[in-house]
Amino acid sequence: MSGSVNKVTLVGNLGRDPEISAMQNGDKVVKLSIATSDRWKDKATGEQRERTEWHRVVIFNDALGRIAEQILKKGSTVYIEGQLQTSKYTDQQSGQEKYSTQVVIQRFKGELTLLSSRNETSMNSQNETNAIDQNNFEQPNQNQVSSNIASDLDDEIPF
Repeated sequence: MSGSVNKVTLVGNLGRDPEISAMQNGDKVVKLSIATSDRWKDKATGEQRERTEWHRVVIFNDALGRIAEQILKKGSTVYIEGQLQTSKYTDQQSGQEKYSTQVVIQRFKGELTLLSSRNETSMNSQNETNAIDQNNFEQPNQNQVSSNIASDLDDEIPF
C-alpha cells in the first residue's frame, strides 16, 4: 500500500538497565523494556485506576545504542521514535508458531531522547555528526532543540 506510515512514539520509563548484545558481524544491539501508564478515575467507585503497558524496544543504530549503553539506567524516562516490527518464531517447548512485536530503531531512522536527567540529552539518527566517545558526550544546546521543535510546528494547518 502506498502512502502508509509505520511510526511509534513512546514516552515511558525503563523497567531495567539496557541489555547490550552483539550480532555476528560485530554490530551492537541494545534492548530496552519501557513502561507506559494510563491513569483514570473509575466512574463507578471514584477510585484512581492505572494500567501499565510494557514495550520491547530494539536499537540497531550505533550512535543511539552507545548513548543508551552509557547513559540510560533502570527508571530513566525516555522519548522513543521507531517502527513496529513483528517477528514469527517457533516455541521450542510446544512447537507452536508464535509472534513477537517490538519497536525498532533502525540504523538511520528513529530517535531517542533522555527526559529524566540533570544533563538532558537528545540525539537522533539525523544528527549523527556529533562525536560520541566513552569519556566526552557533547550535548545539543537548548536553542538547537527549541528551533527543531519550532520548525515542526510551522506546518500548514487546514482550518
